[in-house]
Amino acid sequence: MAQIARIGIFILLSVMIQGCKFYSFTGADIDYSQTKTFQVNYFQNSAPLVEPGIARDFTQNLQNLLLNQTSLDLVNNNGDLIYEGEIVEYYIAPITATAQSTAAQNRLTIAINVRFFNTNTPDKDFEQRFSFYFDYPGSAQLTGSRLDEAVEVIFERITQDIFNKSLANW
Repeated sequence: MAQIARIGIFILLSVMIQGCKFYSFTGADIDYSQTKTFQVNYFQNSAPLVEPGIARDFTQNLQNLLLNQTSLDLVNNNGDLIYEGEIVEYYIAPITATAQSTAAQNRLTIAINVRFFNTNTPDKDFEQRFSFYFDYPGSAQLTGSRLDEAVEVIFERITQDIFNKSLANW
């Protein structure tokens, strides 16, 4: 009887392990037997208001996120997964006012248009706009380390949203 129980447990564990063939702790749904590489083309900044350096920073942030959360290799061309697009919005707007009609709080918003191509599974291709914002006091200037923090927060959210849309079945 104990022998039958051991065989049953072995079969159950085998089925469970087989069912988790493509499981990842990052949530990525990648078949590494078919998908080995990814490519992130340079994201041009075509926003009406251009902040120098953010196109390079965004491109690098997306590359780093994919390197850290997958086992894929970064290539310059012929990637199995291809990310490209452009920064389409970068603007600051007041979101609340004081009694003196000045901004009590401002919001930096960045929007990025992304085209994703999966050369192994073309039905997963998409083009979508991703955006996020950072609020800061109206009395503060968005320069230096405050600007760096704002852009970092925005890019962290947008790159994770792109990852979830392209590689996690969320």
